[in-house]
Amino acid sequence: MTTVQANVHATAIVIGTTGLLFIGPSGAGKSSLAFACMADARRRQQFAALVSDDRVIVSLHGDRLIASGPESIKGLLELRYGGIVTVPHIGAAVLDYAILPVAGDEAERLPPDGEMVDVLPHCRLPGIRVPRDIGEPLAAIAALISARTGSPLSKGLSF
Repeated sequence: MTTVQANVHATAIVIGTTGLLFIGPSGAGKSSLAFACMADARRRQQFAALVSDDRVIVSLHGDRLIASGPESIKGLLELRYGGIVTVPHIGAAVLDYAILPVAGDEAERLPPDGEMVDVLPHCRLPGIRVPRDIGEPLAAIAALISARTGSPLSKGLSF
């Protein structure tokens, strides 16, 4: 069996059992949003951990995308202009959503319905756009996922 795999410029975290892959160009706010989400989850006594920051190895196993990270950056996250910090981490996680940080002045007011993001060739995740300067990114992500799925949140992601 051939495994499809790629090194993606992204940040991957887990909140509860929900895997989030923050995707965007350098300086888009991926690490900062991911850090804010993990901090908020921990304040709410929810499980939160980093999988990898900056370089995420994404592979396809069956019909699931799995994120992991290189050993050399395990547990390290860059807070732009502040430095590198050590955060709680896990070795791998199933990915459920692609989080797209957006600047309010650069984005369409409403995203396309049912937006999907290509992570690997022929492998997509539901895309969730989040303003990178929003005060409660985890609450916004949870609400947007709930609105998209039309059901209450599950898998440990709540607000």
